[in-house]
Amino acid sequence: MPIPPLYGHEGTRYRLVGAIASGRLPQALLFEGPEGVGKQRLALWLAQALVCEGGRGTGEACGKCQHCKLVLTLSHPDVHWFVPVEPSRKGADADKQVELVEEAIGEEIAARREHPLYGPPSGLASYGIAAVRLLLRRLALKPALGRRKVFVIGNAERLVPQTGAEAAATALLKALEEPPADTVFVLTTAAPESLLPTILSRVVRVRLARLGDSVVAAFAQQELGVTDERALAQRVALTDGRIGRLLAEGNGAGEADAAHQFLAAVKAGVAGRYRFALGVQPFQARGGFTSMLDGLLEELREQARNGGATQTVVAAITQVLEARALAQGNVNPQLVAAVLVDDLAGSGVGEEAPR
Repeated sequence: MPIPPLYGHEGTRYRLVGAIASGRLPQALLFEGPEGVGKQRLALWLAQALVCEGGRGTGEACGKCQHCKLVLTLSHPDVHWFVPVEPSRKGADADKQVELVEEAIGEEIAARREHPLYGPPSGLASYGIAAVRLLLRRLALKPALGRRKVFVIGNAERLVPQTGAEAAATALLKALEEPPADTVFVLTTAAPESLLPTILSRVVRVRLARLGDSVVAAFAQQELGVTDERALAQRVALTDGRIGRLLAEGNGAGEADAAHQFLAAVKAGVAGRYRFALGVQPFQARGGFTSMLDGLLEELREQARNGGATQTVVAAITQVLEARALAQGNVNPQLVAAVLVDDLAGSGVGEEAPR
């Protein structure tokens, strides 16, 4: 099933088309913006324009040639879409780990090919060193069908540094700094502050804004079949300019509610904080606990955007990111929650909570 068309971002598209046509498109780009505004879809749109043969010289994809059709069905051999996946058997050797990651990514892309309207990755999904090694293997190959290779790295904030794997990480940084002449990298993230400074220094950053309500409404009508005017208005209002929230179960309400509960616990005093930490049983599956932390990160970023105490909120974001990294391992979520809720109380961030 072809992926749906790209909605919105006309200004950014216009600039990218001009850069392609003039031969000035950077080889390493970072699309950054709020969760669910279509960063990965825009990256695939760019990949289609880069491998298209019918529109060569114009900077735009024709939509009709073999290359365009293969991109739209997520089947082009020169467009490598990397997505974070949950870690697998840690006991396997390095080569086996790469095979397992390749299989997991392949399964995820196959699922998106079958159901192209997909939700966010699970809380445990990340890029381990095996994913980096897989990328480097594919980077060494010549284009299979066209003139270029395009690597789309979605949710790039989940690139996880690992001790003992510095050689592969260094190779990735070098590839971003000096990509092969036939290669373009497009990374996407909703959390650029979570990326290593060494990665940020090697990419050209492209900021994507939230979409207008008319764009979100058009998507809901044409792709989701929402026709009732009242239901349409309600759903559009809940998205806050992010199409992806139409696709997330409950419009992300579960994560948001958990985040508000966490911030309320920060203000509840010592007894209330530890009572909250001990009651984190609903999140005992580490993926669910990490999803709660993702909701907390989104709440804190919203506070920063709305002019909250910047230093306090930034420090809190750093603390949550550290907790999230711990949650990727075999750590008791109650213990992580207890430490984090104490840290946030000490920083004063609870005073920023809106409810």
